[in-house]
Amino acid sequence: MLGLTLGTSKGTKPMQLAGVRTAAAGDATTISRLLADAIRSSYTGILDEIPMGRLISAQCALPRIRAEIEIPGGAPGWLGWLVATDTAGSIVGAAAGGVPVPGEGEVYALAVADGSRRGGVGTALMAAATQRMRDFGARDQRVELPAESDPALPFYRHLGFAALSPRRWSRGL
Repeated sequence: MLGLTLGTSKGTKPMQLAGVRTAAAGDATTISRLLADAIRSSYTGILDEIPMGRLISAQCALPRIRAEIEIPGGAPGWLGWLVATDTAGSIVGAAAGGVPVPGEGEVYALAVADGSRRGGVGTALMAAATQRMRDFGARDQRVELPAESDPALPFYRHLGFAALSPRRWSRGL
């Protein structure tokens, strides 16, 4: 799965984050919509229409997200979906990750709703995903971004990620 980090718009006000939790089966539709909306708002003007459509089709398919949430006990290397909620209980962000290779965590998706960007949601989701990866023996963490000029690069640089290639980034845990 290609890593997605979405949610870097400026000028939004901080919101109250209630917390980060493991996604439940009933969250699949909201996660799918959140990812699709975040891809559109983050990559319009960066990705052409066909690559963006393919990215949305591959990453946001409801049956896929539903199945990934419902994997009993997880699958080898898969650590599942996390969601961030606001104080009203609405999902304002989602992340997915795993440890597909011993010692190497992988961020598969990280998206924040438009109105909740730049309020700490992405950072909270990364912290929770990173802790899960550490608990499963990850010593490094990687992400692959959809575009070389990805709007999430400042976020990853701030967290200590360094380029392995123009679209692949890594940091030590």
